[in-house]
Amino acid sequence: MAVIHQTELTPSKLELLTAWLPTRAWYRGEGVPELADVGGFRLDDPEGEVGIEFKVVTDSSGTRPTTYFVPLTYRGAPLDGAEHALVGTMEHGVLGRRWAYDGCHDPVMVGQLLALIEGRAEAQDQHLSDTPDRDVFRTYTGDALDPADFTAPAVDDDEGTELRASQGTVLRLQRVLHPAPHDATRRPGGTTGHLAGSWRSPNGPRPRGTFAVILGGPYS
Repeated sequence: MAVIHQTELTPSKLELLTAWLPTRAWYRGEGVPELADVGGFRLDDPEGEVGIEFKVVTDSSGTRPTTYFVPLTYRGAPLDGAEHALVGTMEHGVLGRRWAYDGCHDPVMVGQLLALIEGRAEAQDQHLSDTPDRDVFRTYTGDALDPADFTAPAVDDDEGTELRASQGTVLRLQRVLHPAPHDATRRPGGTTGHLAGSWRSPNGPRPRGTFAVILGGPYS
């Protein structure tokens, strides 16, 4: 299990995201983001080298608050060929310089996210070491997914990010989050798998919605 260090980061993760989010096709704010950390979870890297975090942040800069799903990876050295996916660098009080990347472009995150959806990995608490996050829910009905098949570049649109496998399967991440109109633990129609969870809201109960889905391919 990954160890969560209680230490300072300079700049902070929210400061990095304040500069990075407006460069995304799915960003809906106005001017400088006004971000609040409202949820998320972590995954373990089996090799113990890469930090994997899925942050949920709410931006209040627009006419109405918008909540985003932001997978990040943290590395102790630059990821070759991923300059376009660099969110920024931070100084970690224990680990030193860390390179933060948009996780959709990091093969370690992609592999572990597929494992989570399939049920081969377990979501971990965002802030506590060795503590499963029981609020994250997944379903999957297909055959085994091979991360090596997802070689095409991740593509953003105005709602999310898609990663396409060589044989047609699509892993789609919902970047702009919406509360589910019904039970978010139910697999959405037309999908073979999904990932759901909740986040904090200043206006009452925790909203729950879909974070990611698996679409199409030979597994449908």
